[in-house]
Amino acid sequence: MRSYIGIGSNLGDPVAQVRWALAALAGIPLTRVEQVSSLYRNPPMGPADQPDYVNAVAELETELDARALLAELHHLEAEAGRLRDGQRWGPRLLDLDILLHGREQVDEADLTIPHVGLPRRAFVLYPLTEITPSLDIPGLGPIRDLLVGVDGSDLIRLG
Repeated sequence: MRSYIGIGSNLGDPVAQVRWALAALAGIPLTRVEQVSSLYRNPPMGPADQPDYVNAVAELETELDARALLAELHHLEAEAGRLRDGQRWGPRLLDLDILLHGREQVDEADLTIPHVGLPRRAFVLYPLTEITPSLDIPGLGPIRDLLVGVDGSDLIRLG
């Protein structure tokens, strides 16, 4: 199963946090990292009184179903020191999101695939397009069509 994971951090050393997460994804059982985007710096989506984020996207090949993969991602977040306090869009040591999991479409209280913010977030669309420019997103269409309506001028590619 091809899965795409959004990675973000804006606390501590965000670049180091994202790089740690990219390496840690390779340790998930029955999972292999196929591609990794560049890192991008961008302003926070939520409250403005927090540091900029560093984001990236990883493409995985996994035998895990979406629920098992989500559990592994939550484990990695906890290992990095993230405490889930229910706050949305606040500062994070590490945030790992399943953006896509094959062609699955899931709409449940704690899991939405494709990720609910995917079609509107430049910090997801740009790195995702970088590694899979011809991607067709279930229920949303070609990724290139989604990019047309998203302003990426605040993104700074870090390499």
